[in-house]
Amino acid sequence: MSNEILTARENGVLTITIDRPARKNALTPAMYLAMIDAFAAAREDASVRAVLVRGGAEIFTAGNDIEDFLKSPPTGADSPVVRFLDAISTFEKPLVAAVKGPAIGVGTTLLLHCDMVYAADNARFAVPFAQLGLCPEAASSLLLPRIAGYQGAAEMLMLGEIVDAEQAHRMGFVNRVLPAAELDAFVAAQLAKLVALPASSLRMTKSLMKHASEHEIKTRISEECVHFGKMLLSPEAREAFTAFLEKRKPDFRQFD
Repeated sequence: MSNEILTARENGVLTITIDRPARKNALTPAMYLAMIDAFAAAREDASVRAVLVRGGAEIFTAGNDIEDFLKSPPTGADSPVVRFLDAISTFEKPLVAAVKGPAIGVGTTLLLHCDMVYAADNARFAVPFAQLGLCPEAASSLLLPRIAGYQGAAEMLMLGEIVDAEQAHRMGFVNRVLPAAELDAFVAAQLAKLVALPASSLRMTKSLMKHASEHEIKTRISEECVHFGKMLLSPEAREAFTAFLEKRKPDFRQFD
């Protein structure tokens, strides 16, 4: 278990906290594996009736660690990030996210698999895959247009536009926006409501709501994974990542 993923069980809720503030909560394979283990444990533990995913007070997550991606790019369905996406997209119990500060890349796309997403007024969302020479992941090419509408999703996925909390609420992938100081208490109250309800009723309700799209989501994650893996090794992605690390604008004019 990574010491940068913290877990705590209290009052029927398993809280998973992303805790790597020195690197803006950027995610590594070890952190994905730790979250996979946490979701697996939550599945098996009958005392866990809901799961909360949260980041820090200043940032939810900056997404994947770019340096890590350059050193060991994830390829194939067995990579930790793909296994994490499978775990979160098929999780049967209520899944809630509390977002403060930026949620970048997978930090936004994982929210599309949560049942409820509550954001602080300082939250910001962006999926800059095209800017990194990549394509969408986590079935976001399927789910974001459905939730936010095609044009709104296109601005996010193609232009990498940053969306603030109120806009995310209007687009439909955030349930409610609250002052940052009030977020934790509100989320705790919502989780207390969930925990007080029959667990079997909540699981069946979630299953019925998601059943029609289960196969479609799994297939889209797999399709995106194939393209993402290839594009991750492309000259465009290499230029984008190198430019990011060198703190300069990438130059894509050399590529067709």
